[in-house]
Amino acid sequence: MTAEVNPQLEITEIADRVSRMPARESSGARDFDPAMAAMGGRALLFERVTGSDFPLAINLWGSYRRMEHALGCAADPRGISSIGARIASLTKPVPPRTAREFLAKAREFAPLLKIGPKRVRRGPCQEVVKLTERNEVDLTRLPILKCWPLDGNPTAVGYPIDARAAGTAAGSGRYITLAGMHTVHADDRDAARPASHNIGMYRSQLLGPTSLAMHWHMHHDGASHWRSWKKLGQRMPIAICLGGESVMPYGATAPLPPGISELLMCGFLHGRGIPLVRAKTVPLWVPANSEIVIEGWVSTECGAIGWHPDSGEPLGPGAVFEGPFGDHTGFYSLPDRYPRVEVSAITHRRDAIYPTTVVGLPPQEDYYLGKTTERVFLPLLKTIVHDIDDYHLPMFGCFHNAAFVRIHKAYPLQGRRVMSSVWGAGQMAWTKMVFVFDANAPIHDEDAAMRHFFAHCDFLRDVVSVQGPL
Repeated sequence: MTAEVNPQLEITEIADRVSRMPARESSGARDFDPAMAAMGGRALLFERVTGSDFPLAINLWGSYRRMEHALGCAADPRGISSIGARIASLTKPVPPRTAREFLAKAREFAPLLKIGPKRVRRGPCQEVVKLTERNEVDLTRLPILKCWPLDGNPTAVGYPIDARAAGTAAGSGRYITLAGMHTVHADDRDAARPASHNIGMYRSQLLGPTSLAMHWHMHHDGASHWRSWKKLGQRMPIAICLGGESVMPYGATAPLPPGISELLMCGFLHGRGIPLVRAKTVPLWVPANSEIVIEGWVSTECGAIGWHPDSGEPLGPGAVFEGPFGDHTGFYSLPDRYPRVEVSAITHRRDAIYPTTVVGLPPQEDYYLGKTTERVFLPLLKTIVHDIDDYHLPMFGCFHNAAFVRIHKAYPLQGRRVMSSVWGAGQMAWTKMVFVFDANAPIHDEDAAMRHFFAHCDFLRDVVSVQGPL
């Protein structure tokens, strides 16, 4: 699109409207999400963004067909389910009975030797280097979006503090929404190859030309790393990486078990290791093929979350009152105290494109990323909970609030056991509602599934309420 567009609200309106239009159909998605298999609209490239030095791409991962291309499985008629099938074969290997089967199994496992990250001396992401110490960094020249009218305005959601007092006014409610945040645990600060290298996809609020606010949930690895640096009394290095290999955004969102690197997952999906180059101003390695990398230091002077302007406690050093933020539930997540990031450098390709996404009521790009996780991790969930035949994360649950689980029912009240098992399975612990269905339930047709639920559920016997972590 060659017409000039504004990053504050206008791009969101266009992208939100387009994302609800038809798209090229995915034959594989018809099996598990027939209502959305041919939806998602087109990917959009805005060549002229008001006040920005870079073009902007959005809705890149906003359909099943584009997800298949991004993850390298577009040629397989099963689509993203084929990745789950590969994982199932690797997690449940059958011992070879003949020499031919042995060679076939060796060929299946051989690619795993190539999926680790590869370090290189230079990369496209550092074709242009801008340093804060040379007064070259200006984050406001990036086409960072303001998605919703009340973003960054705490007064508008009932708090007795405005954006200026919150420390966020200069950013005008604009947020980075589609970046991989690279961090390491403080225990690995001197390690040549830190095992804790983590990539998380968190939001970051623009504060000014050289500063951001870092938001993460306390149970995420990024927050755990931050607490480790806070314990030492040292600021935490961070690299905020945009773009790169098409598998990177998905890898950053994948709910991997502790100790399993997102870089390995990305390498597995990509078919070879992700090349990394040493950052310019922080002790981290970053994806060499990124479009843009923002390097900086996260303050650890910031106090804990749970701060309120009426508490009588000062906001404190190294902190801002981040938010509110229009979230994927269709509501604003409320503001709270989060640490500042002081940016030390921006590096980028000469012809860099800024990738971003709208976070809002589904379906948006994160809907398709979430449904990809549903299919990719089904074999692992079935390994943990053997009763499960299939599951579906309905759109109304916004990915983590509801799950339809279909089981091989063998005895009365088996669903109670399955429910508890699901809540003990990694990030499934955050699921608010678990619906357990028997083998003939149409769980991938949400209307039909709910009719099945109301027809068969005895509310006095079958509804169980527990106190969860959220």
